[in-house]
Amino acid sequence: MEVINALGRRKRAIARVFVSEGTGKITINKRDLTTYFPNPMLQYVVLQPLKKLEVAEKYDIKVNLDGGGYNGQAQALRLAIARALVKIDPEVKKALRVEGFLTRDSRSVERKKPGQPKARRRFQFSKR
Repeated sequence: MEVINALGRRKRAIARVFVSEGTGKITINKRDLTTYFPNPMLQYVVLQPLKKLEVAEKYDIKVNLDGGGYNGQAQALRLAIARALVKIDPEVKKALRVEGFLTRDSRSVERKKPGQPKARRRFQFSKR
């Protein structure tokens, strides 16, 4: 099997994933999964599509992660892994779609408007 690549995005985070057959090693920006995401909840989010299909020990995954915070990066990585698994085996698409792993969360930060302190917050009104 050759290397399969996929892209995942969430907020400002971009995850580029390269999947090849292996022993289940996940390397993120030349670091191990557990050192890059010390929080077990974020590790759980990243591994969700692999656990759902029970292929966690079947593939080696190399990841380039850029931008955003930890939560956005973990969710971008989950999307990228799910897309790569669909490229490898199109029959798993329905199972991943039902779980919501293939849906791109398009929510991002609203821009700040001129004449206001934030996107929606207005300056305090003073009558006198």
